Amino acid sequence: MLKIDNQTLQIALFALVALAMVVQAVVLLAAFLAMRKAAQLLDEKIDAMRASVHPLLESSSNLLVKLAPRIDAATDDISAIARSVRAQSAEIQVATTEIVARARSQAGRLDSMLSTQAVRVDSMLSSALDTVDRAGMMLADAVNKPVRQFSALLASVKAVIESLRATAPPSRSRGNHTPADRDMFV
Repeated sequence: MLKIDNQTLQIALFALVALAMVVQAVVLLAAFLAMRKAAQLLDEKIDAMRASVHPLLESSSNLLVKLAPRIDAATDDISAIARSVRAQSAEIQVATTEIVARARSQAGRLDSMLSTQAVRVDSMLSSALDTVDRAGMMLADAVNKPVRQFSALLASVKAVIESLRATAPPSRSRGNHTPADRDMFV
């Protein structure tokens, strides 16, 4: 039997520990280099994303600058149309009231003639108001559609920026496992 003294055993154990430390240092160096390469790759991808998002932000800003005066003009036109419709409807109300008053005062012989006139005026006014209403709705749609599209564009840009700023999702907590799950290894 081979007899090993205490000092030889200690030297062998120290050599084994030193070898383990060298292996651990090599593994840590490899992990460090892999993480550094991954960080560089991530920086390149973020720079590429910024390069693609920047023109989109710039074009949307230019679009906003170009559309702002048109939107202001369209809202001014819509408010002017609304004021004009209110004024015309007030005039129509006065004219209608006057026609009804005349019709009542001359109820006998002019009754049929004025009722025919009132029906004609009523149909003309209804037609004119329907036309003004349709024109107002078309104008509102013409203004609202580009505004909705631009709002959607800005919302998408905001979502892209927020997703770039977002941190990694939080790790799952281990506290929500049942006692039976503890025995499972996955």
